[in-house]
Amino acid sequence: MNTFLFKSALDSPAQLWVTLILAGLLTYGIRLSFVLLFSQREIPGWLRQALRFVPPAVLTAIIFPELLINNNTIDITFGNGRLIAGLIAILVAWKTKSAVLTIVIGMATLWLLQVVLHL
Repeated sequence: MNTFLFKSALDSPAQLWVTLILAGLLTYGIRLSFVLLFSQREIPGWLRQALRFVPPAVLTAIIFPELLINNNTIDITFGNGRLIAGLIAILVAWKTKSAVLTIVIGMATLWLLQVVLHL
C-alpha cells in the first residue's frame, strides 16, 4: 500500500505507460513550440547570445553536485574520489578537446580510485 499523498506512477503498468506517454508528449510539445515560434522569424541577437550559456549552465548544475557532494555534505578533500576523477577529466578535456578520451580517462580514474584506493 502506498502511503504517500499522491499515488505512484508505478502502481500499475497502465499508469506507468500513461505517465511516460504524457511526459513524452509534454516534452515534445515544449520543444515543438520553440521550433514553430522561431521558424517564421529570426531569433533576436540578445536571446541568441543568452541561449549560448544554457548548455554550460545545465551541465554545471548536473555535474558539480555529483563531484562535490558526498554523503549529503560538501566534500572538497583528497578523499573524494569523484572530485579527483572529475578534476582529471577536466584537465584531459582542456588539453585534448576529445569528449571520448575525457569520458574514458575520467571513468577509468574513478574506477581505479574506487577499486584500488577505496575512495
